[in-house]
Amino acid sequence: MVDLKLKKPVLKALNGEISNRPPFWLMRQAGRYLPEYWEIREQAKSFLDFCYSPDLAVEVTLQPLRRFHMDAAILFSDILVLPDALGQKVEFIQGKGPILNALQSVADVKSLSEERVSEYLSPVFEMIRRLVNEIPAETALIGFAGAPWTIAVYMIEGRGGTNCSRLRTWAEESPNELQVLIDLLVNTTIGYLIHQIRNGVEIIQIFDSWAGILSNDNKQFRRWIIEPTRQIVERLHESFPGVPIIGFPRNGGEQIENYITETGIQGVALDQNVPLPWIAGTLQPKCTVQGNLDNKVLVTGGEKLEQETTRILEALSDGPFIFNLGHGVLPETPLDHVAQLTELIRNWPSARRETA
Repeated sequence: MVDLKLKKPVLKALNGEISNRPPFWLMRQAGRYLPEYWEIREQAKSFLDFCYSPDLAVEVTLQPLRRFHMDAAILFSDILVLPDALGQKVEFIQGKGPILNALQSVADVKSLSEERVSEYLSPVFEMIRRLVNEIPAETALIGFAGAPWTIAVYMIEGRGGTNCSRLRTWAEESPNELQVLIDLLVNTTIGYLIHQIRNGVEIIQIFDSWAGILSNDNKQFRRWIIEPTRQIVERLHESFPGVPIIGFPRNGGEQIENYITETGIQGVALDQNVPLPWIAGTLQPKCTVQGNLDNKVLVTGGEKLEQETTRILEALSDGPFIFNLGHGVLPETPLDHVAQLTELIRNWPSARRETA
């Protein structure tokens, strides 16, 4: 029997297949740049309430598909629902972003409750079950979680946008205490993602947005970035060998090659700083690559957007490739520019023939 899931373009790409035109989706494709998003957002008391409201989360997940017909939907949620579910206080404050009651010691880590996570996050699983029936048949459904290191940044620093001095101190002076938190996050992330897959997601993306902090330290990068991700991938593949996993070690630089070979991922999402020749010559032969248009170029649009999009397509379309951004869609992105990008990608094969 033919596996109908493998007919979905993103799944085909993650299976190593090369299409006439690469499939695409955009990180943060559901969100603040869409006017219809704000109409729904006003119905929730807070951002976390928004994430835990299946009616609202399903609707905003579907909004970009209606406008731009991406090849994948990514469920609308946030990586910080996990520390919230563990019992750490998490708030999203307008103009400041996420604020957490920062962990001060290993005793604070041990006060967190792993047992409550699956029940607490049940609204996310309900959203997934509903999305399975709502998205187009050819559209893949992506679930996700933050990588343990990146979640630890927020849990220990209390917010993003810092120099991560407190986390660095833990990693350098008290690595065994930090390991207690990382081990907890590995286990809870595995459980969270298993529930996502059981409820219907077809692809997992692991966001390690703060991997770049350790990109110049091979030993630290292996311990805190590669090894936790390897454990998650291994455990997920034991239960669901057919579900592909995309890793996103943002700003990982030269460490990305080791990340690919040592974690067991099927796809790697790449930020805009990764050189295209290195992607095509070194990374793409090892796994499917995803990326890596600068999200600021999408804001600019016009000729610059056409040039950069064409440059990426020319470099990567001859191998297994999913077009995406190097980071999420920015709130100020004009809708016309997303439409322009969509047209450039969809018309890529004919555009290449015309200029050949």
